[in-house]
Amino acid sequence: MGMKTWVVVLIKDFDSAKQRLRPALGVKSRRALARRNALLAVKAAAAGDHVLAVAGSDEVAELAAVWGAEVLLETREEGQNVAAERGLKRAIAGGAGAALVLSSDLPFITEAAVRDLLTSVSRLKPPVAVAVPATGRGGTNALYVRPPGAIDMQFGDDSVARFRAEAEAKKVRFAVHHSDAMALDLDEPSDLARLSRAG
Repeated sequence: MGMKTWVVVLIKDFDSAKQRLRPALGVKSRRALARRNALLAVKAAAAGDHVLAVAGSDEVAELAAVWGAEVLLETREEGQNVAAERGLKRAIAGGAGAALVLSSDLPFITEAAVRDLLTSVSRLKPPVAVAVPATGRGGTNALYVRPPGAIDMQFGDDSVARFRAEAEAKKVRFAVHHSDAMALDLDEPSDLARLSRAG
């Protein structure tokens, strides 16, 4: 019995997802994109020992279950940090020794990229927190924590800096892991341009 690493995938309701893309994409396209990215994230999460989807709606919960994830349905969406805290609480209750909190907005994510991250962080002594930075805005697309409750959640703009400060305050080792596959998240119309160029 080794230490179990849970991958907690945060999946917003497809209807509320991608509001900021509204100028560039219609509702159907936004939903399809959110759904495709959520599937990619859940598949990539299989690199861990256990996949938990924190679902923002019944529809998301049903799909995530079909895709093979354990599901935690939020009674109401209260933002990424609340969703992440809920997921980590479930992971701790389930005996997780470590957890990777993963955004479901990463169009290039692969299981290999997640495995690469988990392999490199496994060499760090706990307590440890490792942030995977997003392109631009100083955001964080994935956060590895061992043990799962080591630091509080700080997702949002400039969150890499906030996670670093939070880790320092709690005497938790902090590292940054750069991953091309996990760097681009889809938030703004300019991100779509990058996606179509790359695709």
